[in-house]
Amino acid sequence: MAFEPLWEDRDVRFDVSASQMKLRAGEKLIDRLDAVEDTKGNNGDRGRLMVTNLRIIWHSIEMPRANLTIGFNCVISISTRTAQSKLRGTVEALYILCKCGSTRFEFIFTNLVPGSPRLFTSIMSVHRAYDTSKMYRDLKLRGALIKDKQIRLLPQEQVYDKVNGVWNLSSDQGNLGTFYITNVRLMWHANINEAFNVSIPYLQMKTVKVRDSKFGIALVVETTQMSGGYVLGFRIDPVEKLQTTAKMIQNLHRVYSACPIFGVEFEVDDKPQTTDLVTREVVQDDIEVENDGQTDAFAAYFADGNKDQDREPVYSEELGLAIEKLKDGFTIAGLWEVIPSQ
Repeated sequence: MAFEPLWEDRDVRFDVSASQMKLRAGEKLIDRLDAVEDTKGNNGDRGRLMVTNLRIIWHSIEMPRANLTIGFNCVISISTRTAQSKLRGTVEALYILCKCGSTRFEFIFTNLVPGSPRLFTSIMSVHRAYDTSKMYRDLKLRGALIKDKQIRLLPQEQVYDKVNGVWNLSSDQGNLGTFYITNVRLMWHANINEAFNVSIPYLQMKTVKVRDSKFGIALVVETTQMSGGYVLGFRIDPVEKLQTTAKMIQNLHRVYSACPIFGVEFEVDDKPQTTDLVTREVVQDDIEVENDGQTDAFAAYFADGNKDQDREPVYSEELGLAIEKLKDGFTIAGLWEVIPSQ
């Protein structure tokens, strides 16, 4: 069974289809807020924001085809600053700076429920949980897999088999080591040097096969392009033991593909949020929109990339020189906080 390439946590997309808004296998809805404004791109429009274990989804209540999906892997920084909302005026808002490919985007979300911190706490906490659980999803070479001669398991991980006498064929002479086969990944480490190891999540496995090599019959694991496109070979004697091991890995990979474990665990109190700031009836229009493949829907979200000319110069007392006039809701101090210190 082939695992559908994961894009939800690694991409920023605009005005996606209904099928791309749906949660994929293993994706879980953690929180939903029914009164959130996309202040930068859809100011004045009430929308619904959903936080999953992979991404942030926002869509307009009145016109659901106006939507966003922001993968947590693209998030660079999250902060709170004031912004100008058409629905609430000057208000504390959530600023999210993202990078997708070579393009930076900025998103501003405002909670329309006065006094509620849930927009801030949910997104910040889930992003932290995502950022600290990368071993579930990313291939890792020479990681800290062993501690005090024991394998370090992840919170939801279970070992199904330990296989001794596994040769890693990455060098001409090979390295003798040990396999650990779990419900989340395949791990190998060299016996004489535990720091020489690899952790391969099933999420990053493209194929698992038994085939000929210059070392004889070998187990070959090919990883996805997303993880570097590695081809890793292992030899186990006798061949019967290799075949049995390969079959177990293939079966666990198949089970994982049907119900992935992404490792992001977080729960929020189930407290519905309502607001009487906006009481619009949702109208489903039947207008057909023709798309010629070109769209400027993302232009408004560029990190200050939505202006076509410089703003008028003003004198800044903080800096003691003339600068371009800042946009409403921005301060000199706030601009220094956009890019986190390295």
